[in-house]
Parts: sequence; C-alpha cells; structure tokens
Amino acid sequence: MDRRNWTLLFVLAAIWGASYLLIKIGGRDLSAPMIAFLRIAFGAAVLVPLAMRRNALRDLAGLWPMIVAVSIAQVAAPFLLIALGEEHISSSLAGILVGSAPIFTAILAIFFAQEERSEGIQLLGVVIGVGGLVLLLGLDVGDSTEQLLGGLAVVLAGLGYAIGGLLAKRRLGSIQPIGVAALVLAVSTVLSLPAALLTLPEETPGIGPLAAIATLGVVGTGIAFAIFYELIANVGPARTFLVTYLAPVFAVAYGVILLDEEFGLVTLAGLLLILAGSYLAAGGAMPRRRNGGRPVTDVSIDTG
Repeated sequence: MDRRNWTLLFVLAAIWGASYLLIKIGGRDLSAPMIAFLRIAFGAAVLVPLAMRRNALRDLAGLWPMIVAVSIAQVAAPFLLIALGEEHISSSLAGILVGSAPIFTAILAIFFAQEERSEGIQLLGVVIGVGGLVLLLGLDVGDSTEQLLGGLAVVLAGLGYAIGGLLAKRRLGSIQPIGVAALVLAVSTVLSLPAALLTLPEETPGIGPLAAIATLGVVGTGIAFAIFYELIANVGPARTFLVTYLAPVFAVAYGVILLDEEFGLVTLAGLLLILAGSYLAAGGAMPRRRNGGRPVTDVSIDTG
C-alpha cells in the first residue's frame, strides 16, 4: 500500500477505536437505547445519500426480509449491546472484546459455511481467541456479576457481527457493499426508535454527551464507512481488514489515557490472545486466492 492508503487505514482504526470512548461519554446522560439509535441515525444520514449518488440501492426485490435480519444481527442488536455493556465495563475492555468477531465467524463457518470451515492454523486461532475471552471474562471482570454481564453483552455483540456478516455475504451479494451498509443503517434506525423513545432522558443531556454521540454517528459510523469502502476499492478487502486488529489498540489507548481506565497484565494478555486468535482464525492478513488469483474475502460491517 502507498502512504495515502496506510494513512487512511490508521485514520479508520483511530476513528473506530474511539467509538468505545464516545459511547462511555454519551452514557453519562443518555440511555443505551438512545445512544444506539442516535449513532445509527446519524450514520444513516451520511451513508444513504452517498449510496444513492453511487447508484448502490438497486436490485432489492425479494431481499427485504434478509436486509431486516442483517440489520438486527449486525447493527441494531450489537450497537445496543455494546452500549449496555459499557454501563458496567471500561471502554478499553469493550474494544478488546468486540475484536472477537473474526473468532465467531470462524466458529460459525464450521456449521454454516462448509467451504470456509476452519482447519489447521485457523482452528488454532479459534482456540487461542476463545482462551483470551475466557481469561478476560473469568479473571478481569469475574469478580463482579454486573461487570461479567456487561462483558458478555459485548461478546454477544461480536457474535452478532459475525452472524450478520455471514448472512450479508451469502444473501446480499447482489448489492454493492456500501449499499448494504446504507440500507442496514436505515432499517436499523427504524428498529431502534421505539426503545429510544421509551428511554428518553428526564433532563436535557449535557453538551458533552450529545456531542460525543453525534461524533460517533457522523464520523465513527458514516464517514468511517466511506473511508472503509474507499480503502476496499483502493487496496482490496484483505488489507483493509487489517483495521480489525488495529482498532482495539486505539480503544485501549483512548480509555487508559483519556479516561484513566485500568489496564493490567491480565487485560494485556487477553488483548494479545484475542488479536492473535482473530488474526489466525481469519486466515491471516494476506488474502486467500482462487478464481484466477483474485483475493477472496468477506466484506461485512464490523465496527465498535
């Protein structure tokens, strides 16, 4: 990759890594359902016009049930679960736990995508990554039931990303990826609205939490996806997905430096195990090749 694309990659990782920090700040005055709704709505406001300009919202006949299913699995539910989880765990730990998504993808592929089932070093990656999750949930947050439940909520968000990614790849391949992202965000906005209305704040939120969630939606969801798909077009999906391994590092740095969150040896060990396991479970950073040498990868929505 050239310098420009490396810069875009690190900018994207820095933006997505900041998602957990912004959620933590927004949670000071806003409920988890409201945080999820606002970030989705702001993101949709950016991506839908962009997808329309690129004529990426075509060929939707018969696909709406699957679009709704992907919206629930990959955006509406995970975004809510992460916000709920961060009510009880640190933003840095949330960023680490979400990095488990490639591990769940490899596990699900064993049962639902036989052509992509994990073998050899990929299976070893699954075992290493699960070990990291057990370490974090058992030792880092195991002393508190609320923290354990918060951690499990974020892990379930990672599972949702994996389920949604597999569904989108197998069932929505006829739509341009940026069109899938725009549609999923638009549908998720509608799905998230009722819970947000039921948890409206009793007092006017402070400018800080509101600004944090607006930034999370516009920059962390909308603009970030624009960068994401530009990178896919420039350097391909395999290199673009290096961001999966960089974003948790940024999440930890933000949480420790800006929020004074604790980061001990157990958390470090869990981070390294999950990153290493995810890397191996996904087959490494280099693309697998078939069909005349073209890289074969999964293009899915996976953010904080």
